[in-house]
Amino acid sequence: MKLYYTPGACSMNPHIMLREAGLKFELELVDLGAHKTAKGKDFYSVNPKGYVPALELDNGQVLTENPAIVQYIADQKPETKLAPANGTLERYRLQEWLGFIGTEIHKGYGPLWNPNVSEADKKATFDRLTKRFEFINKSLEGKQYLMGDHFTAPDAYVFVMLQWAQHHKLDLSRFANLKAYGERIAARPAVKATLEAEFGKQ
Repeated sequence: MKLYYTPGACSMNPHIMLREAGLKFELELVDLGAHKTAKGKDFYSVNPKGYVPALELDNGQVLTENPAIVQYIADQKPETKLAPANGTLERYRLQEWLGFIGTEIHKGYGPLWNPNVSEADKKATFDRLTKRFEFINKSLEGKQYLMGDHFTAPDAYVFVMLQWAQHHKLDLSRFANLKAYGERIAARPAVKATLEAEFGKQ
């Protein structure tokens, strides 16, 4: 498999998952400004949508969109329990989390990537995101991870969203459960290896 990624982008989510699953994979860097890969390929020929992540499977097919990719990765190594079994209520709970993170948090950052965003819009965005993270903080009460005591796919996704919070200086320090949770995830070997691969540091 080959993961097309950009350092620090949401492609970090499947990157972490690939390492957590212990799967063999290649990385190919994508310049999202030029829409070119490190090998000079037109990225639109890989993913016509033009954004990462894209996971090229061994049969040549390309899978896109975080929720689909991370579930595919988890299902390649069910023994890792990165996702509950298909057809179970727990699997639908996992999909519920992925949907919430993708639509309410991931996309919620949109205005902050615009260098011309007004202070009013920035504040409104911070307020919305803070409420979403407050929900996660409450959901973590008495739990190590979102689905209980075992790391699963949504945890990798939230970790990336927490990295974005730091980048945009969104203050989440008052959420004790969330803070401890982020530290637990950051300490995982697969996460350290992902940060090393993307940024050259742990």
